[in-house]
Amino acid sequence: MSLPLFLVDALPQADSYTLDGPEGHHAATVQRLRVGEELLLGDGRGGTATAVVTAAGRGILDLRITSVVHLDAPDPRLVVIQGIAKGERGELAVQAMTEAGVDEIVPWAAARSVVQWRGERGDRARDRWSATAREAAKQARRSWLPLVASAATTREAAARATLVLHEEAKDRLTTVDLPTAGEIALVVGPEGGIAPEELATFEAAGARSVRMGDPVLRTSTAGVAALAVLSTRLGRW
Repeated sequence: MSLPLFLVDALPQADSYTLDGPEGHHAATVQRLRVGEELLLGDGRGGTATAVVTAAGRGILDLRITSVVHLDAPDPRLVVIQGIAKGERGELAVQAMTEAGVDEIVPWAAARSVVQWRGERGDRARDRWSATAREAAKQARRSWLPLVASAATTREAAARATLVLHEEAKDRLTTVDLPTAGEIALVVGPEGGIAPEELATFEAAGARSVRMGDPVLRTSTAGVAALAVLSTRLGRW
């Protein structure tokens, strides 16, 4: 079984470290780690430290650092421009895509999005996506936390889009040429799909329409399925 990961603001610079606060509570009280057990500390920016528990208290652990490693950020970066979905579907998509290795998620206020993020409601929704990504990254033992960007308009999304998932596209994601550096930004529509005028905007900006296969996937599963294909083609998996 892999070691549990706990996120810290910065990796320890000394051989000893005290894990407290919410992460210390989770490690000591919820997971009940005890003296002699190992865990991982991550800064979410590529750094990971392996540590051994030397003392355990209520909501706090004293640790001895045994090793520290730093991983470079993936290149090309995998970005998903995700159509905002209603209810829990958006958070399900964020969770699954984070576990599959997405590097950035851009919420997209599509024309057919049932829910629109505005004002404080939009801020709370983005915070939920960010919290979901953080917890999923810990579960997946990721060295790099994915970024959850601010909600984008169609024009803003088109400025970054590389590929657009669309059921009527002729090209398949398994065969199109992929950039070897920079970023690959994949557009996933909301429940109602991508409107024709939106597709035209993306294609006019240089994005290419692609399809996965014959089945039409839900907005909560299309992104993670596409990430699996891209990760395999890029040698991440």
